[in-house]
Amino acid sequence: MKSMEENSDPRVQRWATACRAVALLLGPYAEVVLHDPDTDRILAIWNPMTSRGPGDPSLLGELDTLDPTARDVFGPYEKLLADGRRLSSVSAVLRDEDDKASAVLCVNLDRTPLEQAAAVLSAFGAPSAPRPEPLFEQDWSERVQHIVGAYVRECGRPVERLTRQDRLAVLARLEEAKVFAVRRAAPVVAGTLRVSRSTLYGLLAELRASGAKDQTS
Repeated sequence: MKSMEENSDPRVQRWATACRAVALLLGPYAEVVLHDPDTDRILAIWNPMTSRGPGDPSLLGELDTLDPTARDVFGPYEKLLADGRRLSSVSAVLRDEDDKASAVLCVNLDRTPLEQAAAVLSAFGAPSAPRPEPLFEQDWSERVQHIVGAYVRECGRPVERLTRQDRLAVLARLEEAKVFAVRRAAPVVAGTLRVSRSTLYGLLAELRASGAKDQTS
């Protein structure tokens, strides 16, 4: 059986190298087909996904029924195989020197591996169950990380770009969680917020003064 490159049709000779390159790049998940627009037959096929081969009907229909604004490239559009696999397909009209449609190139990409990968990623991104607090209530450093991390996610800014008001808001949450009742907690909080200890103590004094003022007002 002759290879595609040995096919005597000059159109196959002309386009086989490019078709084989696409098939090698996307294989085994892409079928590359070269069609004859005059006879509506397959000229050559690489990585066939079905039993069809050269000489079989293309079933492309008339080229002049396609959207003329697409200018020779159509898709990606969806196809469905008999076994249920979904394909993303692109078709391109290949023209000769006289601008006549010489062949139609179709690339059919099997979406199955992409859909399987998406399902795996979705499973990893599924909502997690609430963490068991009894396991963490003694780990105050974990609590610091959790509170700061939650605030960073809410405001959408990294730790190093938190404003003064942001840091005061985080310290208020840490204060409410009684983190500062733990000995040597301040250095850990300062490191987590990426500020100096003196800055932390200043912010903490400001927060507590504001709280005391609110209670007496």
